[in-house]
Amino acid sequence: MVRAVETQDEVFSLLAHTLCRRSAPAQRIDTHISVVFLAGERAYKIKRAVRLPFLDFSTLEKRKAACHAEIEANRPFAPDLYRGVVAVTREADGRLSLSGTGEPVEWAVEMRRFDETRTLDRLAAEATIDVVLADHLGRTVAAAHGRAPTADAAPWIAALDSYIGQNDAAFHEHSELLPQIEAEQLAQQSEAVLSRIRPLLFARGRLGLVRRGHGDLHLGNIALIDGRPVLFDALEFDPIVASGDVLYDLAFLLMDLVERNLEPVANAVLNRYLAETLRAEDLDALVALPFFMSLRAAIRAKVNAARLEFTQDGDRGSLITAARTYFRLASALIAPRPPSLVAIGGLSGTGKSLLARALAPDLPPAPGAIVLRSDAERKALLGVAETDHLPADAYTVVAAARTYSALADKAGRITAAGHSAIVDAVFAEPHQRTAIAAVARANGVAFRGLFLTAVLATRIARLGTRSADASDADISVAIDQESYPLGPLDWTVVDASGTKDDTLANAKAALR
Repeated sequence: MVRAVETQDEVFSLLAHTLCRRSAPAQRIDTHISVVFLAGERAYKIKRAVRLPFLDFSTLEKRKAACHAEIEANRPFAPDLYRGVVAVTREADGRLSLSGTGEPVEWAVEMRRFDETRTLDRLAAEATIDVVLADHLGRTVAAAHGRAPTADAAPWIAALDSYIGQNDAAFHEHSELLPQIEAEQLAQQSEAVLSRIRPLLFARGRLGLVRRGHGDLHLGNIALIDGRPVLFDALEFDPIVASGDVLYDLAFLLMDLVERNLEPVANAVLNRYLAETLRAEDLDALVALPFFMSLRAAIRAKVNAARLEFTQDGDRGSLITAARTYFRLASALIAPRPPSLVAIGGLSGTGKSLLARALAPDLPPAPGAIVLRSDAERKALLGVAETDHLPADAYTVVAAARTYSALADKAGRITAAGHSAIVDAVFAEPHQRTAIAAVARANGVAFRGLFLTAVLATRIARLGTRSADASDADISVAIDQESYPLGPLDWTVVDASGTKDDTLANAKAALR
C-alpha cells in the first residue's frame, strides 16, 4: 500500500509555474511513483515520496539516489534523452528554485523532451505499428541486450518464486475481480514450469545471458524518435527486478503486443531478435518463453488491480477490465497448445518466404513460429550480412548440405523447446524433405510439408521485383531450376500462382 511520508505539493507547484514562465504551459503527467512535467524541449521527472512493496522513495536521499540510478540505467538505452539530475532548492529568502544555490529539498531527472504522441502504445492504438517497425524493434532490443552488463543469475531466479507468490496473494485479495480457482491454477502451473526450467536459467546465467536489462520494456516505454525506436524509462529502483534473462526482458514487449492483438508484429520482433543474436542457446530457451510472457502478464494484472485503491470512480472500470484481460492472458500463455513443424518448399519465386511470415503468427505458442530461411541461414554460416550477394561457388552441393543440416538442427532445437518452427527452403531433393520430416518425428511434433508451385514466367516476374533481400536467386537461377528432378512429392502441393493472399488461403486450407 502506498504511504506518503511528506508533501511535495509545493515542489510540484514551483515546477508548474517555473516551466510555464520558460515556455508554453507545462503539461503534467502523474503516475503512482512519479510526476513528470513537460515544457518546451525539456522534461523533468520527480519521484513521489512513497514507499511500496517493491520500492522506497520515502526520503530525500533515497529519491536523489533513485534519480542518479535512473540516469545510469537509461544512458545505455537512450543517451541522448537523459541529461542529468537537477536540484530543487530552498533559497535564503525561503522561496523554492529549480537549479538554485540553496539547500536541496527535492531532486529531478532532466530529460530532452520528445513527441509523447509517438510512443509505441499510442502508435499501437492507432494501428500504425507495421512489420517494418517491428523489424527495427527486434534489432534495437538485440543491440541493447548486447551492450547490457551481465548480472548474477541466482538472486533473479530466486525472485521469480516471489513474483509468483506476490501475484497469487494479490489475486486472492481481489477475489471479486479474478476467479479464485483459475488464480490457484495459474500459480500452480507457474511454479511447476519454473521448477522445470530452473536448471536452464542457471545455465544461461553461466553463459552471461542474465543481464541488467531494461526491466520495464512495454510499449509505453519505447518512443519513435527521428524514425527509429528508442527505449527509455528503464527500471532503476531495484537491480534484481531490472535484471533477468534477456528473453525475460524481451517477453514484456512480446506480451504487450500480443495483449493488443498484434501477434504479427510480436512474431516479427521475436524472429528479428533471434536472427540478430544468432545464439543457438536462445532457441533452446524458447521453452521458457511462455512462462516469461505469462509472468509478465500476471504482474500487469496485479498492478492494475492494486491501482484500484488509489483511483477515482470514473477510472475504475478501465482498470478492472485491464486486470481481468491480463489475468486471462497470463492463464492462456502458461499452457500453450502443442507446437508443430511446417516446411515450405518450392522453386525460387513461388513466394515461400512471404507465406512463411504470414503463417508464423498463427502457430503456437505465442507469439508464433520461428521462421528459418535457407537464404538467411546460408549467409549466417558464412558470416556475411543477409543482403550481401554471394558468388556462385557459395552454392555448391557441399554448401547446400551444410545449410540444410543447420536448418534441421535449429528446427530440432526449436521444436524440442515446445515451440513451432517454419522452415523455408527449396527442398528440391527428396532426401532434404525426408530429413526435415524426421526432425518432427524425433521430437514428437506434428509435421506438414507444403510445396509451392507457379509457372516460370510468374517466378521470373517476382524475382525481378526483389530488393535488399536475403535471396540471390535471379532469372538464370529460376530457369536452371526448371530442370530439377524433384522426385515423388509426398508433401501437399499448393498453387502459388495467384496473389500472396490467394497463396495464404490455399496454404491454410491445406494445413486444415
